[in-house]
Amino acid sequence: MKRASTFDWAATLLSLTFLGGVYLDGWAHSHGRVDDTFFTPWHAVLYSGFFAMLALLVGRATYGRLTGARGRAALPDGYALSLVGVALWFVGGPFDLAWHSVFGFEANVEALLSPAHTLLALGVALMTSGPLRAALRRPAGRWRDELPMVLSLACLVANLTFFTQIAHPLANLWAARRETSDVTELGIVSMLLTTIILVAPLLLLLRHDRLPAGAVSLVVGLDCIGTGFLYDHGPYPVVPVVFMVAAAVAGDVLRAALRVSAARPLALRWFAGLLPVLLQGAYFAALAVTSGVGYTAHLWIGLVVFAGVIGWLLCYLVLPPRGAVERPATG
Repeated sequence: MKRASTFDWAATLLSLTFLGGVYLDGWAHSHGRVDDTFFTPWHAVLYSGFFAMLALLVGRATYGRLTGARGRAALPDGYALSLVGVALWFVGGPFDLAWHSVFGFEANVEALLSPAHTLLALGVALMTSGPLRAALRRPAGRWRDELPMVLSLACLVANLTFFTQIAHPLANLWAARRETSDVTELGIVSMLLTTIILVAPLLLLLRHDRLPAGAVSLVVGLDCIGTGFLYDHGPYPVVPVVFMVAAAVAGDVLRAALRVSAARPLALRWFAGLLPVLLQGAYFAALAVTSGVGYTAHLWIGLVVFAGVIGWLLCYLVLPPRGAVERPATG
């Protein structure tokens, strides 16, 4: 059994700080706290996180080279791609500045989809997922040794939901009001997409029996708390966030009750189907006790069930039925 190293913990803490800067910058954009300049307090926090991560990775790689390591071996196993993420930021940062100079500053959803920001998003994902890759390359350890892996996964999921925040029910409060049919349809598809983003990574770790107790609460809970700050149509959505975090905690309880593992595929499939039901059900329950549910019973109940079906189907992608083997193609 190999423990998480000091480097793993340092990378994890810097990843959380770095991603916190991303969300702070997102909050500033969504709440009108930015102007037409690249040099903002929010960018200062964001790039400080980047340079701290840069110092950790380059410093460790330099130490590895000085002690005789070559190539990938200069960094701990799993962190080579994190250094690639640093390189992407060295390209993406000036690219972002040049993009603003040529095309102007992005507004609203444009900031999530501009090519420069997409490159930066990939860099963030590679840098912050180092502890996750490192953990998956060593045997499972004690709970505290698995925590950097879980927090790294939380960073990866939060990065995905940040750049797809237009689909996140907590960034938009879909279903809190009656809308046109087009907006309603957009909300339904968006909530199902968010279900996939939240549930699929958890199932992947379960496939490897590497999801420790409390991981659902940490991954989903941190994501929901962070995304709440991106809501720009009113005050922070406290009740929906609390309800979804509570549903994530219930997901951990459900997982323990079902004794979910890759060796128990039926239990895993039940968990995969019920976790989205808990999350979506909690979301609609929160709306019911606050603003009210703008969807009809046909829609919101159907959406909860459909989310469960999606989770159940995702489980078959992660853990195919026993006996399902790849057959060679025949000419």
